[in-house]
Amino acid sequence: QVQLVESGGGSVQAGSTLRLSCATTGLSEVSNCMAWFRQFPGKEREVLAVIYAGRRSTYYAESAKGRFTISQDQARQTAYLRISSLKPEDTATYYCAARPCLYSYRPPNLKDDYRYWGQGTQVTVSS
Repeated sequence: QVQLVESGGGSVQAGSTLRLSCATTGLSEVSNCMAWFRQFPGKEREVLAVIYAGRRSTYYAESAKGRFTISQDQARQTAYLRISSLKPEDTATYYCAARPCLYSYRPPNLKDDYRYWGQGTQVTVSS
């Protein structure tokens, strides 16, 4: 059974740095590529970053360039999203997801391509 479990969210002050973790079990990280999404209340879930097989390349949405860093530790079967200089507008629920790397030619924002999702971790940033 595949499970993705996010952690690392919380309530922080603006300017802080958080590292979100996504621990996976039962997932072949060789054939699946990990991504991070976020969702604001009442809005669609949006892709932030994707890390491709072998961690040789990454994708960042425009909204994530500069302050967001995706990484992966295959030995620990964990993906990470580091967010620096947090702003109140980063307040959202953050999700990790996995899709087959065979889909890497497809746009990274196609949520239906992602077969597995975590339950989400809430990040709240106060000014």
